[in-house]
Amino acid sequence: MPYQSIYAAGLFKDQVVLVTGGGSGIGRCTAHELAALGATVAIAGRKAEKLDAVRAEIEEDGGKVSTHIVDIREEAQVTAAIDAVLAQHGRIDGLVNNAGGQYRTAMETISTKGFEAVVRNNLTGGFIMMRETYLRWMKAHGGAIVNIIADIWHGWPDYAHSGAARGGMFTLSETAACEWAESGVRVNTVAPGGIASSGFDTYTPEAQAKILEYPPTVPLHRYGTESELSAAVVFLLSPGASYITGTCVRVDGGTPNARGTWKLKAHDRSKPFQGFHRAVTPKLLGGQ
Repeated sequence: MPYQSIYAAGLFKDQVVLVTGGGSGIGRCTAHELAALGATVAIAGRKAEKLDAVRAEIEEDGGKVSTHIVDIREEAQVTAAIDAVLAQHGRIDGLVNNAGGQYRTAMETISTKGFEAVVRNNLTGGFIMMRETYLRWMKAHGGAIVNIIADIWHGWPDYAHSGAARGGMFTLSETAACEWAESGVRVNTVAPGGIASSGFDTYTPEAQAKILEYPPTVPLHRYGTESELSAAVVFLLSPGASYITGTCVRVDGGTPNARGTWKLKAHDRSKPFQGFHRAVTPKLLGGQ
């Protein structure tokens, strides 16, 4: 069974989309959906084995894909990767800035080095990817950029470093949307809440315990799926979003709208959308 996208087949025919962090989780799912819709997908990441595994999946499904080893924190690697994509495919119509990561700790325990490392991973690296993609292709030819941030609204206790970085990416995207509009470039963000992905299995036991406490705090009372997040990214890359730039699509089940003055009621009325035929349930949630 192929990817069950809600979008029309061939939507991204003859287009090239670069997806960072494409070797796992949200990036893997998004790459699959874009490839299923006709795009040539260039997936980038630090680990060759993960990228190769996703490439094999996409090719088995009949899609077109290339892999590119890059640490987005290193400018020389970014420029080399973008040049390689252009040399191989001749264009970059879309960029999905998905690579990033963080760890759970109280703000008072974050060292300066640790803070700077997370900011470099979640903000500086994304900035370098945006700038170099813009200068090397999109300034002259237009395009669409989607930056993945997080549920940062009202602060992010225990993740102050990542909250600061993701907040920076949010305002950076708003600025780019204004400055780069004259080049035909749209820039938007997608803010995921608790999306059930392989990332759940990378956290410490303490952080995983907090993850398991998450659904009752969400108005929709569940985790999101990777394909629900991917659907938002794909829309923002699509022609249907041609008049949308500088905005943020929240994919979070309404989490920021929950209030202490309102008691959420348990329910099972929100049914998840699962279009990703190769989705794997995190081990934390009972997967193998």
